[in-house]
Amino acid sequence: MPHAQRTSRPTIKRERLEARVTVDEKRLIVRAANLRGTSVTDFIVVSAHQVAKETIKDFEMLRLRDEARQVFVNAILNPPAPNKAARVAAARYKEHVGK
Repeated sequence: MPHAQRTSRPTIKRERLEARVTVDEKRLIVRAANLRGTSVTDFIVVSAHQVAKETIKDFEMLRLRDEARQVFVNAILNPPAPNKAARVAAARYKEHVGK
């Protein structure tokens, strides 16, 4: 008995974007789409999607860097009190080096 194959349904695109561009911008976009072998619509959607993902990634990385910097600065400016192991190690160092 043959197995039924699942076919993937195409994503239904219901949203619409519009943009006004200059003659030169349109000419450039049309040329680029032709070089890629895609329609102008597909070229614009793929390009915008890529740039949007990169922008979000870059923003999130910068935000994480800011958070990490804040944690680092806070640790430097407000260090935790040394625990017992750190106090013992410091005492041993002072004995060895001699105050």
